[in-house]
Amino acid sequence: MHYLDEGDPNAQVVLMMHGEPTWCFLYRKMISPVVAAGYRVIAPDLIGFGRSDKPVAIKTHSYAFHVQAINGLLENLNLRQITLVGQDWGSLIGLRVLAENPQRFARVLIANGGLPNGDSALGEGFQAWRNSVIRMRERGDMDIGRVVGGALDGKQLDAEVKSAYEAPFPDGSYKAGPLALPLLVPVTPDDPAAAANKEAWKVLMQWQKPFITAFSDGDPVTRGGERIFQRLVPGAVGQNHTIITEAGHFLQEEKGVELAAVLNAFIAANPVA
Repeated sequence: MHYLDEGDPNAQVVLMMHGEPTWCFLYRKMISPVVAAGYRVIAPDLIGFGRSDKPVAIKTHSYAFHVQAINGLLENLNLRQITLVGQDWGSLIGLRVLAENPQRFARVLIANGGLPNGDSALGEGFQAWRNSVIRMRERGDMDIGRVVGGALDGKQLDAEVKSAYEAPFPDGSYKAGPLALPLLVPVTPDDPAAAANKEAWKVLMQWQKPFITAFSDGDPVTRGGERIFQRLVPGAVGQNHTIITEAGHFLQEEKGVELAAVLNAFIAANPVA
C-alpha cells in the first residue's frame, strides 16, 4: 500500500481516505493547508488504486479485503487520535475501520459519503452509476479521467489533471479495483457486507466523539446523505455541519481549500480531551 505521510510525525493525525475511482492525488489541494495548521496527514491509496499494488483479479477486491488493508496500515504505523476524513468509498471503508478500532479515532468528517447496509434504496444516481460500471466491466476498462471529470459540478478538468487521475493505470488490466468497488456497495439486506455494516452502525450510534458532515450541493449520488449521520450519531449533535456549494461528487477537486478550512476549524473547535 502506498501512502503519503506529511507534516510533523508527532502531530495529531488526519487520515484522508479517497474513494472510487480516484487516489490520494484527490487530496492535493487539502494536504498543504492541513499540514500548515499543524497536523500530520496520512493519505493512502487503496489497494488497486494510485501507486498501490494492483491485483488483476476482480474477485480479490472484496469489501472486507479493503477494510483489512487499512486496518493493517493503522496497525503498522501505530496511528492514534486519528481524525478520519472519508469521501465515497473512503467513508464506506473508513467507517468500518473506525467501528473495528474506535479507540484509534478522535474525530470524523464525512464528505459525500455513507455507510449503506442494504436496507434502503440508494437512489437513481447511484443505480445509474452502477449500471454504467457493469457495462465498463464487460468492456474491461474504465476511462477514469472522464469519470472524475463527469462527476464535477459542471466544470471541466484540465487535460493535465485528467491525465493524472488516469496515470496510475497503464491499461484496463490494471483497473480491477475501480471496476470492482461499485458493485460491492451493499444494495440488499443479504449482501455479503450488509451484516458487517449494520454492526458498524451500532458503533456509530454510540459514537460520542466529534462527528461533522461537509457534503456538497451538486452530487446526485450522495445529496441528502448527511441527514442520517446528523440524526443517528450522537457526536454529530451541536457540530457546525456545512453544505459546500458549487461542487459535485469530488468536492476535494473543486473545493479542496474550502473543505480543508472546514476540517481545520472542526479540529480546532474539538480538542482532544
